[in-house]
Amino acid sequence: MKIQGPNPVLNAYKQQRQKQMSNRAEQQKDQLNISTEAKQLQKNKHYDIERSKYVDEIKKLVQSGEYKVDHDKTAQKMIDFWTKRT
Repeated sequence: MKIQGPNPVLNAYKQQRQKQMSNRAEQQKDQLNISTEAKQLQKNKHYDIERSKYVDEIKKLVQSGEYKVDHDKTAQKMIDFWTKRT
């Protein structure tokens, strides 16, 4: 049996495969998909403004030393949170 160099049929297949891969790379485009929840959050700017005002108010109270923690309310919120999880 005599073996001679590379098979031209395999080389042709390899070249064809390289052309297909380069065409796919050119056809693909970047995409960005935003969920409906994220879109709703983006539309809800009014909530963000109210929330930032509330946070700023609490920051001022904490910095001035006037912020008082209601321990009973905090404990009840923690209990409510953990009982909903189970």
